Amino acid sequence: MKKIRNIAIVAHIDHGKTTLIDKLLQESENFQNTKNIFKNKNDINRIMDSNELEQEKGITIFSKNTSIFWKGYQINIIDTPGHADFSAEVERILSMVDSVLLLVDAVEGPMPQTRFVALKSFLYNLKPIIIINKIDRKFIRPDWVIDQIFDLFVNLNATDEQLDFPIVYTSALKGLSGYNINKMNNNMDILYETIIKHVSPPNVNIHKPFQMQISQIEYNNYIGNICTGLIKRGTIKINQYVILIKNNKILKKIKVLYIISNIGLKPVYINEAKAGNIIGLAGLGFEKINISDTICDINHYDPLPLLVIEKPKISMLFHVNNSPFSGTEGKYLTSKKIFDRIRKECLYDIALQIKETTNNNVFYVSGRGELHLVVLIENMRKEGFELSVSKPQIISRIIDGIKKEPFEILILDFSKNKKGHIIQLISQRKAIINNIILNDTNDRVRIEAVIPSRGLIGFRNEFINVTSGTGIMNSFFSHYDININNLVRERENGVLISNKEGYAVAFSLSNLQSRGRLLINPGEKIYEGQIIGIHNRSNDLTVNCLINKKLTNMRASGSDNPINLTPIKKMSLEEAINFIQDDELIEITPKSIRIRKKYLTESLRKLKKNKKIINNKL
Repeated sequence: MKKIRNIAIVAHIDHGKTTLIDKLLQESENFQNTKNIFKNKNDINRIMDSNELEQEKGITIFSKNTSIFWKGYQINIIDTPGHADFSAEVERILSMVDSVLLLVDAVEGPMPQTRFVALKSFLYNLKPIIIINKIDRKFIRPDWVIDQIFDLFVNLNATDEQLDFPIVYTSALKGLSGYNINKMNNNMDILYETIIKHVSPPNVNIHKPFQMQISQIEYNNYIGNICTGLIKRGTIKINQYVILIKNNKILKKIKVLYIISNIGLKPVYINEAKAGNIIGLAGLGFEKINISDTICDINHYDPLPLLVIEKPKISMLFHVNNSPFSGTEGKYLTSKKIFDRIRKECLYDIALQIKETTNNNVFYVSGRGELHLVVLIENMRKEGFELSVSKPQIISRIIDGIKKEPFEILILDFSKNKKGHIIQLISQRKAIINNIILNDTNDRVRIEAVIPSRGLIGFRNEFINVTSGTGIMNSFFSHYDININNLVRERENGVLISNKEGYAVAFSLSNLQSRGRLLINPGEKIYEGQIIGIHNRSNDLTVNCLINKKLTNMRASGSDNPINLTPIKKMSLEEAINFIQDDELIEITPKSIRIRKKYLTESLRKLKKNKKIINNKL
């Protein structure tokens, strides 16, 4: 056990966690295990982001662990997401490690998620190792970054021991590390040495009966659930029976058939594992296990404290797809299939929740943020599901008998020539600005504000459009409070709604271009109630895009001119979720993303609108 080190690498998004692990893998003793996969060390690129969606979006979504061997030491490293929507992935793994590598950008310094992961680490009494990464960038300011980290730790009530943190400078991209930015080594040896020197061996007992808490569950098509955790006590062997304890109650006896250790880049099946190791177990009865459950020796029932995870803050309604095109593109359509799929996901993602509603075809799904739910929807879409989803809503809580809703700290970084527009934008969403900082070095402005979480729904795309993609937006949960400003800025534009089902005609679409921005191409099949464009004005407009040009036997100059259509606006799932209103839905299939009205016929929409007006007056 003295040769084992268990650490997690935590940071804000895009500060270089996964790239750093790639470099550590390249210089480890177990790189030889990958030589049949990679021709050279430079072929390893974000290898820990193995999920298809992670590779598409370029971010880490799921926590993953690997074991790296260096000079006789086994370093178990857990790679964690940097996005706030996946912060539960950080919370649930901290009980397995003895220290965290807190990675901070040498230019940006500590960011919102840096604060969150540092706070959670301190709750587990973990002492951090600070890594100032990307020291190869221009305009680095390492002294300022260290001062900011120290101030942050003081604000988080860090202990004297936690404030006495070791500092390592790195460039994960170039493979540099050192204690002094003017004297860097062309390898990661300094970082390895710091980990071994400052991280204590796991605080476990190999001589007591077996005990392990489940921190992660992954499904394997061949062996079922693989339940990962740190062995707190004792030894486990294959074909051994153990007791599953759920919610501090003995549930059943289960049998361990597989013990899995992630060595380097691939899982290795072993016959025995001892206290201090992070391993995965699979076998008979493991389908009943949830994250936070304890597995114990068959004769010693001793559950570990349940993991504490923050509650969801945003929700959406998942509908069974009832559009006219239902069943034409997907394989799984029914409410049972959709409910079972999401409930299964909740077993692996403890920040995700699903509840049934009074309507058997509608489910209430909640998570940490929009991106959290988007990842779930994208995964379901890839698997062949069809469904419709509503506009996201914030989740209020009753605190001391008063209804309160979440507020967040919003931090924006953008070019100073956009300052007036951005201030106007966040003011419309009821944000209160706390600080405005002008950076003369790169002519950028940083704004720190408090904003209701409901005000952030749909804000990201607006901010990206206003800043032409150069702005940086970060937010994290602040507190619950009464929202005295109930009205948050609604969408400025109405929509163009199809009044018939059929195939869109280029002639009709060319005439509708003056009404707004189109969302469909000629020849595309549409249905009544589908949204085909964004109206120039604030009201919704029902239109017919199926009319062909009338033919006559007379010819005139210019009558045969080709029809010119401007390129359509193709919305991604995230853009569509931010765009829709309460009376609209997004139809999601493996092949298409369509925006539609909740009630497809115009007469039904008018009836519902009139009823709502009458109810509001009463």
